[in-house]
Amino acid sequence: MKIKTLDFAFENSLVRIAANRNVPEIKLAGLSLGPFEEGNEYEVYHWAAQELEKSGIAHFREEETIDATKLYKIQWTERVQTGGQMSTLPKDFYPKYRRYLAELKKEVAKSPEKMREYERVKQLTQDIVNSRLKKIIAIASTSARTEQILRNLTSEERFLFERLYKLVSDWRTQILEYERVEE
Repeated sequence: MKIKTLDFAFENSLVRIAANRNVPEIKLAGLSLGPFEEGNEYEVYHWAAQELEKSGIAHFREEETIDATKLYKIQWTERVQTGGQMSTLPKDFYPKYRRYLAELKKEVAKSPEKMREYERVKQLTQDIVNSRLKKIIAIASTSARTEQILRNLTSEERFLFERLYKLVSDWRTQILEYERVEE
């Protein structure tokens, strides 16, 4: 499974939105959305929610988004965790972060004063990724796999872990087990 595959799955996952106004049913090729009533919550595909938000029809529920405040809390949590512990990230953390950063980048193009926020968000996330990457490498380097630790990995992190674990295990086996090649 590649990151692009995970991202595609995220785009087609269901998310919660709240309607900003009353809108009749919207028919697309093979899909109907709505009708929407102002203030009510609905579950739609992420890609459809993005379009509904762009058009002002609805907005994502707070739990469906990532922002600088949430990133700061995540970074703080990662820093206080010991090396063998993995905290739980919000569901779909990495795809949400990438979309948040893309939105900030668009805002920077319109308002250069947003550059500071954009850079801060990039730095916060870099710190989170580096911290988690060190832990993943350490865990993948041990010979025992504990499901308790692995359950806190995101899909992207588990993909990396599985590959690292296999690589390290294969390497360890080749180094530690000597088989004489008969000539």
